[in-house]
Amino acid sequence: MADIKPFKAYRPAKDKVSAIAALPYDVYNAAEAREVVEKNPDSFLAIDRPETFFEPGHDMYAPEVYEKAKEELWGRIDRGDFIQDESNSYYIYELTMDGRSQTGIVAVASIDDYLSGVIKKHENTRAEKEADRINHVYTCKAQTGPIFLCYRDNATINEIVDRVKSVDEPVYDFTSEDGVRHRVWLMADEEENNMICRVFTSINDIYIADGHHRCASAVKVGLKMREEKGADYKKNLEADYFLSVLFPESELMIMDYNRVVKDLNGHAPEEFLEILSGKFDVKKEEQPVKPSRKGEFGLFLDDSWYRLTAHEDIISDDPVEGLDVSVLQKEVLFPVLGIEDPKTDKRIDFVGGIRGLKELERRCHTDMCLAFSMYPTAIGELFDVADSGKLMPPKSTWFEPKLLSGLFLHDISGIVVK
Repeated sequence: MADIKPFKAYRPAKDKVSAIAALPYDVYNAAEAREVVEKNPDSFLAIDRPETFFEPGHDMYAPEVYEKAKEELWGRIDRGDFIQDESNSYYIYELTMDGRSQTGIVAVASIDDYLSGVIKKHENTRAEKEADRINHVYTCKAQTGPIFLCYRDNATINEIVDRVKSVDEPVYDFTSEDGVRHRVWLMADEEENNMICRVFTSINDIYIADGHHRCASAVKVGLKMREEKGADYKKNLEADYFLSVLFPESELMIMDYNRVVKDLNGHAPEEFLEILSGKFDVKKEEQPVKPSRKGEFGLFLDDSWYRLTAHEDIISDDPVEGLDVSVLQKEVLFPVLGIEDPKTDKRIDFVGGIRGLKELERRCHTDMCLAFSMYPTAIGELFDVADSGKLMPPKSTWFEPKLLSGLFLHDISGIVVK
């Protein structure tokens, strides 16, 4: 039973929304973040990456950096850059990229559902990455970047969302710099809000698609604020919930997450291809290889593309071992190329499918030796892994388009208004 609630969001004033809303903080390195903020001081990235207010080289994790984020956030709210809706409501958020749209519901989700396993994860988090967002959320007393959640399709929710989109005017309709169109509707009808809330209580499984570190951080902040309340805690804090956008599975598209490797681990190209032929059918192709089905891989080596088709004896029915990323790791990356831990090995890098196959070729012409193009992980595979209580290998999924930060803010300083 999922506890997914409407809330009173702070959101940008309509005339400033396109300038404020920004891509997530973790898609930029330090230099890129500074460049974005210098070009557009209104960008929410200035709050998500407050080290941009300090000189280059300043410790981005220093206490004064998080205090600056808090000062800037609430200062902008005070001067009217953001408004807060008067009553609790859900919001409908549609993103359109390259002619394809996906629509989700903006809400707040229960940290208790995360702790009990109603909200399921499929990857581990790292403490050092959590610490930054814990400090940011706790200092600001606000959640600024939504967690990307998904659930199995529900006809009632789909009908309500379709009605609102077809009848009501959006409160926002703008195109971001990356060419993605963003539209938002406020769900003003109290009966429809109540219906969605009731329907979610009948859904037993919610899945984290993207944002595992932000989610874990929000949960830890909520637990910390409960502890601070001590005996006065009555399970009614805003911090008991975290900012989310929930999508039905049919709306989502997972893109390929490709691999590039620095060297052949001492093998000659001909020897490497011969080794692969023991596990895969290897066929040289005239055109770049974008795999068309599960169990198929592209290989770019020495300015040539090859199609690799896995032999049946290396394919597993296990939800994790059967993933294409697992097959590649188990049969090629570790035993042949010597990459035991792709999370830490500096000889491997990962390229999101949004960058295309030309990026793989470019990397092989600059700092890498070979590349593997992957068939995208299916949303059903993500569900199967999470349902089994297991974890995916790193860099298994790439979701596009990205949810913008600063479009919805969740104030966690107070108590929930019932």
